[in-house]
Amino acid sequence: MDKPAYRPETLALHAGWRADPTTGAVAPPIYQTTSYQFQDAAHAARLFALEELGNIYTRIGNPTTAILEERIAALEGGAAALAVASGQAASAYAIQNLARAGDNIVSGTDLYGGTWNLFANTMRDMGIEVRFVDPADPQAFVAATDDRTRAWYVETLPNPKLVVCPIAELAAAGRPLGIPLIVDNTAAPLIARPLDHGAAIVVYSTTKYIGGHGTSIGGVIVDGGTFDWEAFPERQPLLNTPDPSYHGAVWSQAAKPLGPIAYILRARTILLRDLGAALSPFNAFQILQGLETLPLRMPRHCENAAAVVRFLSGRAGVTRIIHPSQQSGEARARADRYLTGGQGGLLGFELAGGVEAGRRFIDALRLFYHVANIGDARSLAIHPASTTHSQLSPEQQAATGVSPGYVRLSIGLEHIDDILADLDQALLAAG
Repeated sequence: MDKPAYRPETLALHAGWRADPTTGAVAPPIYQTTSYQFQDAAHAARLFALEELGNIYTRIGNPTTAILEERIAALEGGAAALAVASGQAASAYAIQNLARAGDNIVSGTDLYGGTWNLFANTMRDMGIEVRFVDPADPQAFVAATDDRTRAWYVETLPNPKLVVCPIAELAAAGRPLGIPLIVDNTAAPLIARPLDHGAAIVVYSTTKYIGGHGTSIGGVIVDGGTFDWEAFPERQPLLNTPDPSYHGAVWSQAAKPLGPIAYILRARTILLRDLGAALSPFNAFQILQGLETLPLRMPRHCENAAAVVRFLSGRAGVTRIIHPSQQSGEARARADRYLTGGQGGLLGFELAGGVEAGRRFIDALRLFYHVANIGDARSLAIHPASTTHSQLSPEQQAATGVSPGYVRLSIGLEHIDDILADLDQALLAAG
């Protein structure tokens, strides 16, 4: 029988798990184990030969983690997912799964500071060039592409610039060239669905909104299962030529009996196996707990953020507010098109007093936490130029949308009156 077409609120609770067949336990168990008993020698051989999928070693896969992977894949409308130890690992693996030394990718400039540093420095040291272009211009991506370009990369709702990129147009421009669009959707789970607009791969830091509780680091890569890797053997050699590290497997061929999961299969059996950024089973369990309430939390994040925008709009000393609702023209049209479930829980603003005013504001907050994170159930604030984006040059900071006086807020689930009261007293202290 076909499975019912459940909606996101239901999938967040039910996808990937029903009950333990032995005990009847409804909550997913934490399989805190390193290894798994094979049925016999033939069974072990089939697993290692990829003739069937199953558990071998928790560095490669774990039953608790598998539930999280299946649930997120179902929510995104993807074919399969791979959970990893952090969002940074997810971003790195997403690129390394397609590009090797001598290759390049093209990325939008509007990126989280950690991703920019990963791309501009660490990837460069690995021999993978990242070319930065205007994320709003698909033709800029095309112009920066050559025979060694393996992927394009953008963020749906870039942190901290918060200008939505043209996902469908980018995906449509890349596919005829054999180039998949990879989209970091960390700041917009449920409210944006990149795979529906042609993206090939979606990545998340599950540390943020998906977990929501601020207890557990994690990341995930989702394979949409719709990109025809086999049609572009020269453009995508890592998926279309024999892999000497896995018995000469050609991943576009090896995955066929298992489904349209060549990309995720290679990421799991090569990158996760060899580099080992495995998500712990306990963290997978914790993230599952957060995921169950994501459909309830995201609307509240969006509603509270919208109320803060209205509050700041009439405030003396606030020179600019950064939020999709404050944009116009094409940027606003893209926000309305792609952010169909709300316009996010993040916002930024600039104070007339610059860096010093921003420092006074941060130090005066009482309810908001001053932490290097977003997407918690509680409200958070930070000054990116001196923290999350401090490794970037002034020019790079400007390219990502960070000015010296920029303050970023991640609006939580507290009562809106309490949120506004704390902002009010901190703004008075800022002068």
